[in-house]
Amino acid sequence: MRHTKVKDLLNSTTTLQEVNAKGWVRTFRNNQFIALNDGSTINNIQCVVDFENTPDEILKRITTGAAVSVTGNLVESKGAGQKYEIKVAKLEILGDSDPEKFPMQPKKHSLEFLRENAHLRVRTNSFGAIMRIRSVLSFAVHNYFQQKGFVYVNTPIITGADAEGAGEMFQVTSLPLDNLPKTEEGTIDYKKDFFGKHTNLTVSGQLEGETFAMALGQIYTFGPTFRAENSNTSRHLAEFWMIEPEVAFNDLDANMDLAEDFIQYVIKYALDNCGDDLKFLEGRLLEEEKSKPQAERSEMTLLEKLNFVLENNFKRVSYTEAIDILRESTPNKKKKFSYIINEWGADLQSEHERYLVEKHFKCPVILFDYPANIKAFYMRLNEDGKTVRAMDILFPGIGEIVGGSQREERFDVLVEKMKALGIDEKELSWYLDTRRFGSAVHSGFGLGFERLVLFVTGMTNIRDVIPFPRTPGSAEF
Repeated sequence: MRHTKVKDLLNSTTTLQEVNAKGWVRTFRNNQFIALNDGSTINNIQCVVDFENTPDEILKRITTGAAVSVTGNLVESKGAGQKYEIKVAKLEILGDSDPEKFPMQPKKHSLEFLRENAHLRVRTNSFGAIMRIRSVLSFAVHNYFQQKGFVYVNTPIITGADAEGAGEMFQVTSLPLDNLPKTEEGTIDYKKDFFGKHTNLTVSGQLEGETFAMALGQIYTFGPTFRAENSNTSRHLAEFWMIEPEVAFNDLDANMDLAEDFIQYVIKYALDNCGDDLKFLEGRLLEEEKSKPQAERSEMTLLEKLNFVLENNFKRVSYTEAIDILRESTPNKKKKFSYIINEWGADLQSEHERYLVEKHFKCPVILFDYPANIKAFYMRLNEDGKTVRAMDILFPGIGEIVGGSQREERFDVLVEKMKALGIDEKELSWYLDTRRFGSAVHSGFGLGFERLVLFVTGMTNIRDVIPFPRTPGSAEF
């Protein structure tokens, strides 16, 4: 008999039918009630075992984590909180789970403990919910761009280009590390490497994406990116997923419009399609906040926060205006910020971004026109000669969620900026071709997918919204 997903059984409109369900035991009470979950929903289905007619050796094997198959009639439940249950006629143990050894017992586990067991943590309610929401958000990303006629482009994972110019890249090599070939000058001879040159894992697909946008009009990438940044924080990963649209003929204003519309679409999609999971995570968050001092608790529940982003236009503020606000702010004057804002040109930190969003404007904020010397070489220089057409979108709880810009379309200006930063013109000759042949205004942005999932799920550590987090000193699984 073919098995039916728990989600479909709970949404059924007919009872007294024989059904088969397969899944994993969450709990087994009174030698009678199995809470069965198969990952299709946050909700379990109760399976009622006729324990008087079930051998003891079978009952002993119904333990948390065991995989079982149950067959019986779907009937209306007499218990509170559930519409249907299965009256079990046949039970089969598909896979045993030793209760003395299985780590995911039905009790509260710390998030740190669960990270150490990332291969099993998805069996918990919280991580099942997070990963289902992640999946739905991923679909929503593609849905949005496909509906708007964007072309999905797979940019290279192995590349010789450093899009950010930061140099924090993972090197790719097939050379023997214990016997590296050297040039006459004593440096590593990369001509003998697999690709015949120095290569790395990508930090961004943007540069390659621009070349496709200048032929296909509007494109997006959605793939893994890598940063060898030795940063052990709750907001950074060494491997994460990036969404990067690039649009020919879009200026910065159109870029901001696109980013705002996109974010609101995917959040609404999650609200419309992940109701049970979001409601569970909202309850989890409320419970977690009870242990915090009142001043540190969120002003809004998770669902209120998500709806807040949908219902409020993003406030657009120039970097210069933001600096003035921060300089005059109470935490800056009282030296409560870890990084005090004294002058124009400071690189804003997460604490500054969150102050603007959560305390001053109390809505999502788009900052634009940043100082040129704190932004990447490819951003369009403004007429003032000191700012660039850059934009960052700031969200409550996490700070920056999107970074983007109008790209520098003028060949001469771009070459001068590259020279000033010591970027090899020959290495990026292919990129400069988009400015040599049919250059035009174009813009794009990058959104770290995990930061989006972090915001939508209400989690506070980015390591908890990706299946297997990669961080400094940790590459388990």
